Amino acid sequence: MSKLITVFGATGQQGGSVIRTILQDASLSKEFKIRGITRDISKPAAQALVQQGVEIKNADMNSKDSLTQALKGSHSVFLVTTPDWGNAGSDAELVHGKNVADVAKETGVQHLIFSSLLNVTETSGGKLTHVPHFDHKAEVEKYIRSTGVPATFVLPGYFMSNYSVFGMLRKGEDDVYNLAYPVGKDAPFPLIDIATDLGKYVAAALKGRSDVLGSQILAAADYYSPSRILVEFEEVTGKKTNFVQVDSETYKSFMPGPMGEEMLENHLFIESPGYYNGKSLKESNDLLKKHGYEATSWKQFLEKNKDSL
Repeated sequence: MSKLITVFGATGQQGGSVIRTILQDASLSKEFKIRGITRDISKPAAQALVQQGVEIKNADMNSKDSLTQALKGSHSVFLVTTPDWGNAGSDAELVHGKNVADVAKETGVQHLIFSSLLNVTETSGGKLTHVPHFDHKAEVEKYIRSTGVPATFVLPGYFMSNYSVFGMLRKGEDDVYNLAYPVGKDAPFPLIDIATDLGKYVAAALKGRSDVLGSQILAAADYYSPSRILVEFEEVTGKKTNFVQVDSETYKSFMPGPMGEEMLENHLFIESPGYYNGKSLKESNDLLKKHGYEATSWKQFLEKNKDSL
C-alpha cells in the first residue's frame, strides 16, 4: 500500500518541483501517493495537479485544526514556509512553521522535510540582523529539532531564476547586460535551478531517509562568482556583459523600505561569512548522484531559458 506524502506550496516553485520529481520517478511514484496543499484549490495550477492524480487540499497555516486535517495519514511531509515580504516585524513564517511541526508530531509523521536556511544574525556574529526570511527558517528548523519529529533539512541556494524572472541581468541601451551587486566579483553564490532541482534533493532525502535524518542538505549545483556567472552567460547567449559593484546605500535604493535593507544584507552575507558559511556542496551533490539525479548547471539553465533573458 502506498504511503502518503503531503507537499506544502504545491503550486509554487518548491512544492511544485517536489511533486513533479516524485511523479516522474518510477520508484517514488509507486511508493508515495501525493497530497498537495495550496491556498486556492480552484486555480488552474491546482486543477492541473488533480488531473495528474494529486489530491489537493487547502490549509490555514494559522490553524492547527486545519493543519491536522491536511496532515492526517501522512507518512512524509515537505514543508516550505512563505516570507511575509515587506511587512517588517512579522513573525508569520515562524508561527506557520511551528504549527506544522506541532501537528506533524501529534499526527505521527515519520519524515518531515523542511526547506530551511541559515540564521544570518547568528552566523554573522550579529553584524547582519535584517534578513528575517533566513532567520525565521533557521528558527523553525531549531524548533522542529526540539520536537523530536524525524526530520531532514534541505537548504535551497540562490535561485538561478532571479536572473531571468526578476531581471537581475539588465539589458542596457547599448545591448550590454549589466549585473549590479553590493559585493565583489568573486563572491561565492551557490546557484540552484529551483523549479527543476529542488525536488531532486527532496527525492534523494526520501530515498535515503535513514542516512539523512537530522541532516542538512545544501541544495545548489555549485558556487558561482559574478565573474563566472557573466562569462558563462556570454558563452551561451553571445551577449556582452558588465559587472558593477555598487555601494550599500545605492543597492538599498533599488527596492523600497525594509525590502532594500533585507536584500542588501542578504547579499553581504553571501560574500562573508557565506551563504552556507563556507561549507562544501560535495556531500549533498554526491547524495543526488547516489540516487540517480544530477543538479542543473548555470549553463544548462541558460540554454533552457535564454529566450526569456
